Formats: sequence, structure tokens, C-alpha cells
Amino acid sequence: MKSYILIFFSFLCISLSAQGKKQLWAKSYLNKHAPELIVEKWLSDKPDTEGKFILIDFWATWCGPCKQAIPELNKFQSEFKDELVVIGVTDETKYTVNKMKSPVMTYFSAIDTKQRSKRSYKVKGIPHCVLIDPNGIVRWEGYPTLKGFELTSKVIKDIIEKYK
Repeated sequence: MKSYILIFFSFLCISLSAQGKKQLWAKSYLNKHAPELIVEKWLSDKPDTEGKFILIDFWATWCGPCKQAIPELNKFQSEFKDELVVIGVTDETKYTVNKMKSPVMTYFSAIDTKQRSKRSYKVKGIPHCVLIDPNGIVRWEGYPTLKGFELTSKVIKDIIEKYK
């Protein structure tokens, strides 16, 4: 069943991006204050986000596009380590996340089985990323590999330079 949903979602992404509109599967907070990030348990160390940009990735172990995005998110964390904190948030259990051996996340990760943050962002489709500036304002949001609206190093660099 999940594979059919994934195929449908991928087709929908391609169809909508061809229309030239950025489709969101969450409530838009662009240029507004981001909801508070609430997690149940950190699977990594808790990050120091003071004065930094925060990239939140809502994801799951069963989600193919989420797993495909992990190496790129690892790269962003490494490339912008002085200015950016990448945080992966899933509503799965610690046990389920720990069973995933590949790809390996090198950025911060947390679980929230009660979906508090996911609900506050009204996330309906994953992966969903939100880039927040040091003042708590959302500067980028969406499906990170949506054709024509991809989250790239250049996009992040431009946002950091504009809002730091």
C-alpha cells in the first residue's frame, strides 16, 4: 500500500511542478514565525541552535524520497556547519529509526511519536523541509526535491547571506 501512495505522490509532484506552481503538503509559514519545534526524544545530541539557521526535515524510515534526501541533508550540515543546524524529525519510534542502517544521518535527529511538531506545521506529505532564520522566521519550505523548486546549497547560501 505504501508503494502505491509513494508512486501517486511522485506522480502528483511531477504533475504539479510542470504547472509552474510550488505545491506544499503542509501549512505555509513562509515569511512568518515558525511554530515551536517540539520533540519527544533526541536520538542525537540536542543541537545548539542559538543564532543559527535551522533546517527541519520531517521524514520517515519507510519513505523512499526521505531516505534519498538524507545524503544531501548531510552535505548541507557539513557545508554550512557554522551557520546551519539540520534536524530530522520523525513520528516513528526510536526502535524503528535505529533499525534503519542506511543511509546514515550525520545531522541531528529526534522522534516525536505524538506528532506535535508535525501537527503544528500541518504536514500532510513527507519529506517536508522548513528553513528558519535565526530570528525564527521561515525562509524556505516544501518538498526538498520538487522539480523546479529544489532545496540546494545555492538556495541555502543565498538565504543565509540575505537573512544573517
